[in-house]
Amino acid sequence: MATPDPAGRRGTPLRVTPTPDDGTRLSAERLWDENSRPTRPVPDPDRLFTPREQEPAQHLVDIHDGLREELTRLRDLIEQVAAGNAEVGAARSLISTMTIRQNTWTLGLYCTTYCRILTGHHTLEDRSVFPHLIKNDPDLEPVITRLEEEHHAIAAVLERVDRALVALVAEPGGIPRLRREIDLLTDALLSHLAYEERELIEPLARFGYH
Repeated sequence: MATPDPAGRRGTPLRVTPTPDDGTRLSAERLWDENSRPTRPVPDPDRLFTPREQEPAQHLVDIHDGLREELTRLRDLIEQVAAGNAEVGAARSLISTMTIRQNTWTLGLYCTTYCRILTGHHTLEDRSVFPHLIKNDPDLEPVITRLEEEHHAIAAVLERVDRALVALVAEPGGIPRLRREIDLLTDALLSHLAYEERELIEPLARFGYH
């Protein structure tokens, strides 16, 4: 019979797992060299975590899953715009253009909301979570520094997406440019989220968010 553990400190091995990066890339452009990414020190294989300790790690994955879902919806919406543009006929160019403008306006609103959520998530990490983790484990500093650099790079791509959307209103043929920017955002964001989970799930279980 197991010994009672009223303090709830016995715990289990860490059950939260990082989302793998399957290596798929849509863009020929690269924002960074993935092979140069630092890695955290090897964790203690015998360390156990209570359910409560594992909650911050799971929360990170849950937040990232939400960002992945939003990215998928954004890509789907862009394809709807692209499909409408492809169906433009000379005889209905004005109506088709109006439809494209309406679709683009909807896309612009959606992108603005998504970009705000994504930027807010990264800002919270940079200003609160990251310093907390470094304070508790200075060996994490190279990883944290790299994650912050990638946050800035992703923010720059979000600006490029926004510029492509603005250009699309005046240039309906700008869908290829918009697709290129979205493909780059997809590659960068999914790669970054997978890297961040790989490196931070275990430290978050040890130290929490604050």
